[in-house]
Amino acid sequence: QVQLVESGGGLVQAGGSLRLSCTASGRMFSRYAMGWFRQAAGKEREFAATITRSGAGTYYADSVKGRFTISRDNAKNTVYLQMNSLSPEDTAVYYCAASTFYDRSWSVPDYDTWGQGTQVTVSS
Repeated sequence: QVQLVESGGGLVQAGGSLRLSCTASGRMFSRYAMGWFRQAAGKEREFAATITRSGAGTYYADSVKGRFTISRDNAKNTVYLQMNSLSPEDTAVYYCAASTFYDRSWSVPDYDTWGQGTQVTVSS
């Protein structure tokens, strides 16, 4: 089973950018669809973006569409989330997740492996 480690979070001013990375250990990274979710304090975890196993398909929540870009490098076992035009509403813990059975999903239960999360804080 794959293990996931996120990095790249931090504090940024509104309008700024961050790039999150999620590196997987274990084998056959390309067998997993990957997703990014986020959870703000006191709120439920919500979908942000997902990318298919091959990387050919990407899908976004309406709240991040046009500002965030998900990508993957299967040779490096890494998925990225480029976040631009950040606003305080984007403040959350960001989690990457792997789905064994679904090549496209925005549903938390469809992902069976999760990273520990990385904090993103956007100041106004």
